Amino acid sequence: MGDLEQLILFAVLQLGDDACGVTIRESIEDRTGRVISSGAVYTTLGRLESRQLVVSRAEEAEPGRPGRPRKYYNLRPAGARSLLHAYSALQARAGTLLPDLTDLAEQ
Repeated sequence: MGDLEQLILFAVLQLGDDACGVTIRESIEDRTGRVISSGAVYTTLGRLESRQLVVSRAEEAEPGRPGRPRKYYNLRPAGARSLLHAYSALQARAGTLLPDLTDLAEQ
């Protein structure tokens, strides 16, 4: 699982029922400082949905606001397992190397 996929899945988990493309992108930017295009977010969400890691639902636009229905996303159990596995693998890899990494970063 790629870095952007992980960031998006964490954002979907954090946002709960309010996870739509715009709020996901804003959450990632707020938490990481990383600027991501809307196109990249929606493309990745489509890929995650096709792999059944997230599920989407469409809600009609508010009365008086023109536009398409907004899509909201939720993390599926398979997405949670996949994200947990990726996080655990990173922790295992970092394990005893964290002190060395910290020392090198402080130089």
